[in-house]
Amino acid sequence: MLELRRLRLLAEFSRRGSIAATAAALGYTPSAVSQQLAALEREARVPLLDRTARSAELTDAGRRLAERAEEILGLVETAEAELSAQADAPMGRVVVTAFPTAAVAFAPALAQSLGDHPGLTFVLRQTAPGTGIRQVQNGEVDIALIDDWTGKVPDQSPAALEFFHLRRDPLVLVVPDTHPMARPDRPVELQRLRDEPWMAAPAGEPSRQAVERLLDTVGGARPVPWEFEGLHTILSLVARGIGITAVPALALAAGDQGVAVRRIPECTLAREVYAVTRTASVRRPSVAVTLRAIYAAAKEVQITAPES
Repeated sequence: MLELRRLRLLAEFSRRGSIAATAAALGYTPSAVSQQLAALEREARVPLLDRTARSAELTDAGRRLAERAEEILGLVETAEAELSAQADAPMGRVVVTAFPTAAVAFAPALAQSLGDHPGLTFVLRQTAPGTGIRQVQNGEVDIALIDDWTGKVPDQSPAALEFFHLRRDPLVLVVPDTHPMARPDRPVELQRLRDEPWMAAPAGEPSRQAVERLLDTVGGARPVPWEFEGLHTILSLVARGIGITAVPALALAAGDQGVAVRRIPECTLAREVYAVTRTASVRRPSVAVTLRAIYAAAKEVQITAPES
């Protein structure tokens, strides 16, 4: 009989294309992945991988089984969801992964709301950018909170996933509360800020790219003198008067002291925030109640930014 855990691993290999990438995605060693796929071949009694000294690829039989594995795993989850739906109350463990600013912003409301369900065990983890969808697809987590600066992620994702739009998160200007432009009655003039010490996330990160696009509208700025991992680190430095920044508004949900937040005139730079889950999971009471709590938490967060 074919073992479900190994079928999931084969499906991931089909998506990733290599043993090393599969191991990295699932948190295994390449040796462990290779051994499990070899065990699956013995169960299937046909070669599933065509191995060479440097690579491995699916045989025709391997590709067919990988396709069936996706169907089988989907059917298993649907069956589990149908059984779970018979429960009178949400029960069991629900794992949610989120990008850092969403985790910080939504955690208080989620803890309060989901605390009303004693049979539910709720786990919220922070994750690296771009990994949430994969974690949901692989079954590592039940729900992922993701951000999308392109507006294309839902349309480019697998059909087995369902996206719930939570909010639009615009880019806002953040300056020390002693800065001249901290006054709400003073218009925001980016041209005057061009030569200020800007701080941003490392090159390549979406929020950094948004800042660079913003500065391009005023002819660019001098190179960012400091790069820091974590928007909350950047905000703490702004509060100390070290520089200024532009961040998605949700990053300010923790109520940072010592900074002033201003809306940027005519700025359309923003990210969309989604909750993502497998379609088959939506029927589980535990996932459904968690999705409702996430939606409510997203609407509850309010960021005050005076008009420019």
